[in-house]
Amino acid sequence: MQYLVNVIDSRSNSGTADEMVAIDAFNDKLRAGGHWVFAAGLADPTSSTVIDGRGDTPVITDGPFAETKEWAAGFWIIEAPNRDVALALMTEGSKACNRRLELRQVFTG
Repeated sequence: MQYLVNVIDSRSNSGTADEMVAIDAFNDKLRAGGHWVFAAGLADPTSSTVIDGRGDTPVITDGPFAETKEWAAGFWIIEAPNRDVALALMTEGSKACNRRLELRQVFTG
């Protein structure tokens, strides 16, 4: 099973050098264990664009889709045999990046 793991933050460009070292080490552990699929950081939500093409005329709006105090600052996509393994792995990931994480299973068709 694959899982999307959102890194939750309330500050832009907040990663410290020590956190980056810990994240790199954690990513190496994911790779070594066969759990790594993909990971990346995300730009600040103020640089986002929301596209709503559901109506007759598309509506394109600058900025985040919702006013919020926290947002997804990055993400992992991991492979794990079950939710318990994913939770155990990402408990370590939360410690490595010093942030709260949101774990969600990915459904593929």
